[in-house]
Amino acid sequence: MTGPTGGFEVETTGALLREGADRLAAAGSETPRLDAELLLGHAVGAGRTAVVAHPEAPVGADAARRYRADLDRRAAGEPVAYLRGLKEFYGLAFEADARALIPRPETEKVVELAVDEVMRRLGSVARPEGVRDLRVVDVGTGSGAIAVAVAVTLRGLRALDSVELLAVDISPDALGLATENAVGHAVADRVSFAEADLLPVGAAGFDVVLANLPYVRHDAMAGLPVAASFEPALALDGGVDGLEVIGRLLDRLPQVLSHDGVALLEIGADQGEAIVALNAAKLPGWACTVELDLAGLPRVARIARTTPGSAAGSA
Repeated sequence: MTGPTGGFEVETTGALLREGADRLAAAGSETPRLDAELLLGHAVGAGRTAVVAHPEAPVGADAARRYRADLDRRAAGEPVAYLRGLKEFYGLAFEADARALIPRPETEKVVELAVDEVMRRLGSVARPEGVRDLRVVDVGTGSGAIAVAVAVTLRGLRALDSVELLAVDISPDALGLATENAVGHAVADRVSFAEADLLPVGAAGFDVVLANLPYVRHDAMAGLPVAASFEPALALDGGVDGLEVIGRLLDRLPQVLSHDGVALLEIGADQGEAIVALNAAKLPGWACTVELDLAGLPRVARIARTTPGSAAGSA
C-alpha cells in the first residue's frame, strides 16, 4: 500500500485483522475474527495473543502477502489447522494436515476419561513385580491425538512405564502423521503403531479400548461445514445411522477386551440413546453408560462386560 506522498505505508496488525475478519465474514466463516487472528499470527511468526495485544505493530510486506494468500484459501473453505499446519489439543500442539481428521475439542473428553481409567486401574505408580503392564489401544488413531495426549499425560503422572500403548489406523497416511506427532512429543518409543481395519487380526487382552471412529450419518455429510470437505471422508462418514463403524468395533469387543476391560468410544451429541440400544442388541448383558461433555451433551460411551449381579447402565 502507498501513502499520499507516494511512499510506502506500513501495514499494521490491527488493520490487517479488520481486513481479514471482514473478508472471512463475507465468505461465510463461522469464526472470522478468530480465523484472521490465527492466520496473521502464523504469517508473522507470533502467537495469536501477541497480534491481538499489539494492533499498532507493523507487518512486513512478505508476511502481509502470506497472510492474504492464506485468507484466500480459508475463504475457499480450507481449515485453519491445515493452513497453519498445527492444531492445539489437550494443551498440546499437534501437526495437522489432510492425512487425518483435525483433532476436535470434544475429543478431549476421551483423553480425560482414559487417563482417569488408567490411573484407577494402576492404583499406584509402583506396580507389583511380575504384574503385566496395562494394555491400552487407540482404534482409528488418525493424527494420534488421543494416544499421544494420553501418553504425555501419563508420563507427567509418572505412570507411563506401567502402560503399553498401541495406536491403530486403516490409513497408512494417517499413521505417518500420528508417528510424527508421537516423535514431536517424545513418546514415539512408548506408543506402537499398526495398520489395520479397526484392530490387528488376533488382537486381544486390552484393558482399555479408546476410539474416535467416524460417526456422522452418511446423509448428513453434504451438510457439514465446507472445511470438513478438506478432511478425509473415511474419518467422518459413519454410514446410514452414523454408527456403522462403531458397531463393527462392538462386534470385536468380546474378543479384544480383557475380562474386566472397558471401551471408551466417542459418539455424536445426538447418539446417546442410539449407542445404548446398539450395545444392548450387539452385546446383551454388557453395561453401557454415556458420559456428557462440558456442554452437557452425550459424548463418550463407556462399555464393559457386566459383572455378575450388576445391572446394565443406560444413558
